Amino acid sequence: MSVLHTVIAFVLALGALVVVHEYGHYLVARLCGIKVLRFSIGFGMPLWARRFGRDQTEWVVAAVPLGGYVKMLDEREGEVPQAELGRAFNRQSVWRRCAVVVAGPIANFLFAILLYWLLFMHGVQEARPIVAAPPPHTPAASAGFEAGETIRAVNGEPVASWQDVRWRMLQLALERRPVKVEVLNRNNQLNWRTLDMSSFDEEQLEGDTLALLGLKLYRPEIKPVIGEIVAGSVAQRAGLQTGDQILAADGKPIVSWNDLVRAVRSHPGSELRLSYRRGNERHELTLVPETVQQDGATVGRIGAAARLDRRELDELVTVVRYGAAGALARAAQKTWDTSVFSLKMLGRMLIGQVSWKNLSGPVTIADYAGQSAQLGLASYLSFLALISISLGVLNLLPIPLLDGGHLMYYTIEIFKGSPVSDRIMEIGQKLGLTLLLVLMAFAFYNDINRLISG
Repeated sequence: MSVLHTVIAFVLALGALVVVHEYGHYLVARLCGIKVLRFSIGFGMPLWARRFGRDQTEWVVAAVPLGGYVKMLDEREGEVPQAELGRAFNRQSVWRRCAVVVAGPIANFLFAILLYWLLFMHGVQEARPIVAAPPPHTPAASAGFEAGETIRAVNGEPVASWQDVRWRMLQLALERRPVKVEVLNRNNQLNWRTLDMSSFDEEQLEGDTLALLGLKLYRPEIKPVIGEIVAGSVAQRAGLQTGDQILAADGKPIVSWNDLVRAVRSHPGSELRLSYRRGNERHELTLVPETVQQDGATVGRIGAAARLDRRELDELVTVVRYGAAGALARAAQKTWDTSVFSLKMLGRMLIGQVSWKNLSGPVTIADYAGQSAQLGLASYLSFLALISISLGVLNLLPIPLLDGGHLMYYTIEIFKGSPVSDRIMEIGQKLGLTLLLVLMAFAFYNDINRLISG
């Protein structure tokens, strides 16, 4: 995945979410009769600017694509003609100002619901929730999980895919209470397993929650039969062909494709003797795997891929699909659950129950954008929905400079009967800016730490 690919995916995602958020502010402001002076995507020097509409609103695309804003007519920011005083933002009722401010985050939530609705109607291909044999001394092993069991429900809530299981377990991991899992074994017998979550380390939420519990996705053992050979690779030059079954490497039996992979990876730049069957005849050859760097380690590679049984693989995947009404309900529920979970995580970070290492910055988000785009449109849209929810939740936090900070001021005004003083707002702006800078510093530090540690 190239850096350019990642940057493009990130800019497109951020641009779309900023447009949605700011258009929410813009639309409600217009409905309330407020004059909008500028709609800007990005900050800094304008790269493109045009004026449209009865009010000649200036539409701008600026150089720094890390946000945007809607500038409205306001006496606090300049002189307003007498004839247009009624269209100034500061002259509106507190309820109208609240509506304008909250419209941005609501637009992000509605956008997420729309994306999930489209995905659930179209159908999302996901792995069936079939578990592999759990590693010893893990909660899953203690609960009695066996290889090949299909998870049907978690704490009474039905699950249709491995992703459903992952999401549900992540939510329940924060509660650290026993979890009852309904499973169906290979003989179609129904059983229940109880997972002890008390030992779950919340410091490790950033990792694979299911793997920490000992729950791993079942993968069938792949036979060591070559299905594809890269042109010009070590395997092709050595004379291997599609359909060859590897029998041994340096005299050690090869039972599965993973055995062959381990043998090849452990011989970077050194000779490896392979025994293989072609048709009914047994042959031998010697090759030298090329040396490559992968995840900070030096490993060998020959340029061959396994032959896969498509029918067997098809049995391991499912398509999650709903009708229009069901998809809408599912989309709304997923958006709500994700929002609540995000707030719980933020709350636990504040009181020290969850590590600040879970906070991500633009570098990590850009990386996820590139990876999801590479996986396909469905993955990219799912990523967009998730980030849209995160943006909506973040903006509703009661921090000055954010939408939630303005809502906090307006709530005080409702109970107080008069607006918050300019002095209080000035102090709040400074505190809000300081807090946001601290959060950004934490996020950038985590991003850099992830890059260094891999």
